[in-house]
Amino acid sequence: MKILTFGEMMLRLKPPTNERILQTQNFEATYGGAEANVAVSLALLGNKVEYLSKFPENLLGESAINTLRKYGVDTAKCLRGGDRLGIYFFEKGASIRSTNVVYDRAYSSFAQVKATEFDWSAIFKDVDYFYFSGITPAISKELEQIVLEACQYCKEHGIEIISDLNYRRKMWEPEQAQATISKIMEFVTVCIAHDEDFEATLGIKAFDGDDSRGIDQKENFKKAMVQVTKKFPNCKKVASILRNIYSVEDSQWTALMLSEGKFYETTTYNMHVMEGVAAGDAFGAGLIHGLVSGFDEAKMIQFALAASVLKLTITGDLNLVSEAEINQVAQNGNGARLSR
Repeated sequence: MKILTFGEMMLRLKPPTNERILQTQNFEATYGGAEANVAVSLALLGNKVEYLSKFPENLLGESAINTLRKYGVDTAKCLRGGDRLGIYFFEKGASIRSTNVVYDRAYSSFAQVKATEFDWSAIFKDVDYFYFSGITPAISKELEQIVLEACQYCKEHGIEIISDLNYRRKMWEPEQAQATISKIMEFVTVCIAHDEDFEATLGIKAFDGDDSRGIDQKENFKKAMVQVTKKFPNCKKVASILRNIYSVEDSQWTALMLSEGKFYETTTYNMHVMEGVAAGDAFGAGLIHGLVSGFDEAKMIQFALAASVLKLTITGDLNLVSEAEINQVAQNGNGARLSR
């Protein structure tokens, strides 16, 4: 089975430790982006995965692509051109001060890509699964159309579509998101949505906005998942992470999935978070890996959550863990014992 992920990879600049952007004199440079993160995770888990994006023909573009290649992602279908790689600044929070992200991605190579640059018959050759997040169509009207064209091709050729709705309020308003995502959801077979994603992108309320009691609202999430499958009959699975967040560092994580009319729930992890970024991407990758590997639903959602909480212990965008490590956490709840 081969998976294709589609989105923007960016340069990530982060102040050291918990310094603020306003005070730092140094930035740690790495690369990341929702669909690139998923691609790397899938490659590390032994899957055949291709990444589709557009990169500038300069050293930053080459370095970003080389990061993907290093971990086993096929980048042969990536486009080259344009003037710049998008950037995002990651400011790690602490205690009651939230983590913050500042985007500098306007006019990037990917943001200016045109629909005429994509030959879908060549791109989707031998592809079984297509993955993208709600971030991609939020970047531009052109990318909204490109995603819809890709979905239409997948539908016509029996390629399964998996999407993490992944709402970003700094990129678009709920009204814009709902107008776009409602069209895309007609094609999606597996949907991932967390927290405010349901209401912001689908107009279906699952969460009241209180981060300290997300798990306590489990029944509301279940009702919302049922509404999703009724509104979009093509969607056979809806999966979500539920959290009780007490501070930047301390939280509880669990997950829920509705599949073919039946709910599956995971154990709950009490987490001390090293870095709270890209855990949703790790969850999506874990879910896809379980899907293509033929895991039963209970194992699939447990594996996905274990991958997600492991990401909370790793700095950077990429979830650099093995299947054995994920299985250990999925089966035993933690990996705190010395491994030797």
